[in-house]
Parts: sequence; C-alpha cells; structure tokens
Amino acid sequence: MQLHDVWFVLIAVLWIGYFFLEGFDFGVGVLTRLLARDRAERRVLINTIGPVWDGNEVWLLSAGGATFAAFPEWYATLFSGFYLPFLVILLCLIVRGVAFEYRAKRPEESWQNRWENAIFCTSVLVAFLWGVVFGNIVRGVRIDAHMEYAGNLGDLFNPYALLGGLVTLTLFTFHGAVFTALKTLGDIRQRARRMAGVLGLVAGVLAAGFLLWTQADRGNTASWIALGIAVAALVAALAANLAGREGWAFTFSGVTVVAAVAMLFLALFPDVMPSTLDEKWSLTVTNAASTPYTLKIMTWCAAIATPVVLLYQGWTYWVFRKRIGTKSLAASGGH
Repeated sequence: MQLHDVWFVLIAVLWIGYFFLEGFDFGVGVLTRLLARDRAERRVLINTIGPVWDGNEVWLLSAGGATFAAFPEWYATLFSGFYLPFLVILLCLIVRGVAFEYRAKRPEESWQNRWENAIFCTSVLVAFLWGVVFGNIVRGVRIDAHMEYAGNLGDLFNPYALLGGLVTLTLFTFHGAVFTALKTLGDIRQRARRMAGVLGLVAGVLAAGFLLWTQADRGNTASWIALGIAVAALVAALAANLAGREGWAFTFSGVTVVAAVAMLFLALFPDVMPSTLDEKWSLTVTNAASTPYTLKIMTWCAAIATPVVLLYQGWTYWVFRKRIGTKSLAASGGH
C-alpha cells in the first residue's frame, strides 16, 4: 500500500470518527424539539452534549486539513464546486456554537428560546447537508478535463443526494436518541428509548434504499461486507434498545454509522471524486495526491499527534460519563 492509499484510509477514518461523534451530537440537537416537552428537558438534552460538542468538531477540522495537505486537487475541486453547501454548513456550525455558549447568558425566556431554536434548526440542516455532500462525492459530479467542477448548484440536489441527506438526518437522530437514553434519567430516558425505536426503523428503510443504490452503482465485495455489518448492527441496536440495554444500543448504533460511512469510502476507492462527464477525468488517489515527500512528513506528524488527541477526547468522555436529569440541573445549578 502506497502513502496516497494510506492517506485515503486515514481521511476516511477521520470522517467516520466525525460522523460517529458529531452524529449523536446533531441528533440530540434535533431532539431538543422532537423529544423535549419543556425548557427543563431541553436543558437536560443540551447538557448531555455540552462538554463534548466542540471537541467532536476537531475531527471535522482534521479531515478538512488532511484533505488539503494530502489531496490538494480533491480539496480544490470539492470546495470550489460545493462552495454554497459548505458555506451553509460553516455558517450553521458557527451559529450552533454561539447558541450553546450564549443561550444561558441572559435569563429571559424569549432569549433562551431563540438560541434553542437555533440549535434545532442548525442541527437539522447540517445533518441533512452532510448526506447531500457525500452522496454527490460518491455518485460523482460534472468534472472536466482540467479537474474543475463544471456543474451548477442544482446538480447537487439530485434524487440520490437528497436521499443521502434524509439518511444522515434520520440516522443521526436515531443515534442521538440512543445516546439520550444512555445519558439521562427518568421519564425522558424512557421516551428517548421509544423514539429511538421508531427512528431506527425509519432510518433503516431509508438507509437500505440509499446503500443498495450505492452498491448497485459502484459497489464491490468490500462494500458488500460493510453493508452487511451496517444492517446487522442496526438490527442489534434496535434489539438492545427494546431490551433497555442502552450501552449496547449506543455501541451498535455507532457501529451502524461507522459501517455505513465506511461502505461509502470503500465504494468510492480508488476515486476520490468521480467525473460523470468522462471516467478519465475522475479524481483518484493517484492524480489528486500531494508529492510522496509531503505525504511522508504528514505521516510522521499524524503518528505523533493522533494518539494525544484520542487520549484527550477519551478522558473528556470519561469525566462526563454520568447520567443527568431535570433534578440534576437544580442540584448543580446547571444551565
């Protein structure tokens, strides 16, 4: 395996880690309006992800930076062609971050409701747009002989990509519901489990259509295996959730996200952005990669920095591992 193949795998791992962690993060944001019945319950949901949401976004920054350094042609074509969707995602992430920090700065209910609405809306939009973006990356877009995007904004919202958006939205919300059941106490925990059961079935139907479509279009043996793991993990997550085993349910819902995203990258390889105009104009791990020397330096840097980041994030989740409920807010003075 050459270094450009290694870096394709590493970038895939970064995106998988991002969607695993930020997936339940976005899902909890969506549930602040779907599950929570009052402001106290919304506070509980927000507090379950309050200590970790910003750390989860490190994976996105790392994935973007690694793509820029390891595959500059991929980065240039992707970010120029998908400029508007990425701009909307960026603005939503900024507003979402501000909402987490500013929501409790003033006591007025109207002030806090506006920021809570911002958390919900941005979570829905970003979760949906990530599916649209990756649907287009895997399906392919109009790339010309100069490695430039030759399509328009409307081309990105095709049926396959829109289905991908619905899959990520429902799958992340299911993942978030399972996480909520794992992290909360009392009535909200029970309702989260019931909602997770419904969301899991909806996400399963949509994901089955999307992943089978992907397999029929670009699939291979490795992607078939990943698809099988995703299906088995989703069934296991639903069974564990039904049995009240929240820890196992969250583990398996995470495996579902990991396997589904892994399948997309396995189906994509060795391309990084297929061209729908001519296969010869597709961006691949070979023609889009940086020089071998650059990849070698990046490999040494990643080998040093990655374990540190993983240890720090693991420690953060360990520190904030306890369940919380509405009584916890009153006892701790939490916001």
